[in-house]
Amino acid sequence: MNVLVVNAGSSSLKLSVLGEDDTVLAQHHVERWDGTPNLDLDLPPVDAVGHRVVHGGTRFTDPVVITPDVRREIAALTDLAPLHQPKALAGIDAARVLFPDVPHVACFDTAFHRTLPAAASTYALPGEWRERWDLRRYGFHGLSHAYVSRRAVELAGSGPRVVTCHLGAGCSLAAVRDGRSVDTTMGFTPLAGLPMATRSGDLDPGLLLHLLDHLTPDELADGLAHHSGLLGLAGHADLRDVHTSAATGDANARLALDVFTHRLRQGIAAMTASLGGLDLLVFTGGIGEHDAELRARAVNGLTFLGLALDREANSTASGDARISPETSRTPIWVVTAREEVEIAAGARTASGSVSAL
Repeated sequence: MNVLVVNAGSSSLKLSVLGEDDTVLAQHHVERWDGTPNLDLDLPPVDAVGHRVVHGGTRFTDPVVITPDVRREIAALTDLAPLHQPKALAGIDAARVLFPDVPHVACFDTAFHRTLPAAASTYALPGEWRERWDLRRYGFHGLSHAYVSRRAVELAGSGPRVVTCHLGAGCSLAAVRDGRSVDTTMGFTPLAGLPMATRSGDLDPGLLLHLLDHLTPDELADGLAHHSGLLGLAGHADLRDVHTSAATGDANARLALDVFTHRLRQGIAAMTASLGGLDLLVFTGGIGEHDAELRARAVNGLTFLGLALDREANSTASGDARISPETSRTPIWVVTAREEVEIAAGARTASGSVSAL
């Protein structure tokens, strides 16, 4: 079964056609996509289309064939992921134009974290609030965490306690035991957790209340999502530019690296605590796969967890690669992000169940 995988970001559109063995048969990337449904593309025939959808709320915990009712329910979750949900809907509409006669399946980033125990998912808020507005830790990047945790265990032959570090423009960590998410750094929205390219990460709620005395809610929301994180600290949203500025002595860039590293170490240690120990550490995403210096900065502060780097392996890592010495108590791997594999698998399962009816 050939599957078209549609990954609509906040400003881009990535399309991949995967064959039965997950070989990529075709790819198309629209760097700056305005959401238009009219895509003039030459793609091979497909049997199903899988869509990445960031937020599934409490309703969607597995891949689901997209019906008009399902589309409406996805749209109703826009307030919880305002940067991503509208583009996912636009991607669904655009792919419908290209392939109107095959099943379209929504695969949710939040679904992998449906297994979070109550202790990890529950906020210490009034019960009436939690029930009325479904206030809980949802977690994100689930499609990435699911794939890389499984792939890393296959490669390393070790487990079951895995910490996965998805580091890119958006950043999150997950604690995975026996293939199930038991903790994660993102929360009710994708703003929580580590500092990111332009997102703040975790903040004191009292600080936000204080800022509301000086800013409108819209100004605060825009600042937290678009002008914070690395951009707010260093003036650069791309960590490569932060490294360059730090190398020239820029104090703000050095601070940004220190803050990012500090929070990353904290997060890895916290995920390890949730697992009761660590059998495997995995880096993925644009930063996680390509920034050897950042990996070294993180690991060098976590030797008490049994972590050690092979300096040469770390500096030359490409694709799926082990970057810890064979003598290391805890293996460390870099795994190439392949969310499209997870989405294609979900699309095959959900569309196959419909075909069998």
